[in-house]
Amino acid sequence: MAKIALSEGFTVIPEGTHIFKITEVTYKETFGKIEVKMETANGLKHTERFSLIGKNGQPNEGAMNAFSFFAKTALDDFELTEIDHNDLVGRYMKCVVEHDVQPSNKNPDKNVTFIRLADKSPAYGFDEAEVTPPTTKKTAPAKANGTPVTSKTGGINLDDLLG
Repeated sequence: MAKIALSEGFTVIPEGTHIFKITEVTYKETFGKIEVKMETANGLKHTERFSLIGKNGQPNEGAMNAFSFFAKTALDDFELTEIDHNDLVGRYMKCVVEHDVQPSNKNPDKNVTFIRLADKSPAYGFDEAEVTPPTTKKTAPAKANGTPVTSKTGGINLDDLLG
């Protein structure tokens, strides 16, 4: 039977200041939809979406203003009047990540965390403080007979496991 590799799971970007690199931009001109994929130095991913055309088929001024500020900030040029969406790829932006926790509309017993990017400013690469070396998995220490170290209550002692 073939083995399937599993990911480490989804991680919400923690609140605080982060630098993002724009890795991909998709623009569906007919529908006025822009999707900007971004990534931190540690590999955390975020997607910003802009709907430049409203449901009534008219320009969405709010989304246009938000995207214009986003693009001008990423390109560090506030005199621009138009861009090619691909000009954003490879650019960096410093943002403050804020969490907005709301009840789920699918299951009111659960909450959903929305990521908001605030205080956007141009950046020119990742800060060294954000670039951390990859973590290595630690193995549990074992007794001479090969069994894991346990706590006095009989469960596994996490302090001993994690060093």
